[in-house]
Amino acid sequence: MATLLNRVFSNPTGFVQLAALPYRRHGSAMSICLVTSRGTGRLIIPKGWPERGKPPHKVAAKEAFEEAGLTGEIGDEPIGAFSYRKGLHWFASATCRVDVYPLLVTGENDDWPESKQRERIWYSAKAAAKAVREPELSELIQRFSESR
Repeated sequence: MATLLNRVFSNPTGFVQLAALPYRRHGSAMSICLVTSRGTGRLIIPKGWPERGKPPHKVAAKEAFEEAGLTGEIGDEPIGAFSYRKGLHWFASATCRVDVYPLLVTGENDDWPESKQRERIWYSAKAAAKAVREPELSELIQRFSESR
């Protein structure tokens, strides 16, 4: 908890996280993989904190493996960002910006570090955009699927 609060107060722009948007193609159709969050079970994309000395896109790819068991080709430039409220404690929260990197999935592992804590679910791009709670993430998924 103290480390989380230190990140907020030592960074004047607030929280910044890095995420992967896992996708695959089936002819002209695109599927998006969402995972359940550990706390509330809501549908999200794999995300985590920046790591000193590690490129942001590599961190995003690592999160996709840890949270969803996915591997593939990660883009080195973000396709966009979204914001959400990060719970700090039962009485406090802060706005967090999440930079999103595309991950073309080429491998799915049956066992992964957080497989006992999260569920991995594939959706059509349209259904994924509807399934997430964050309006900016929904728009990002829609734009991404239409541009590919």
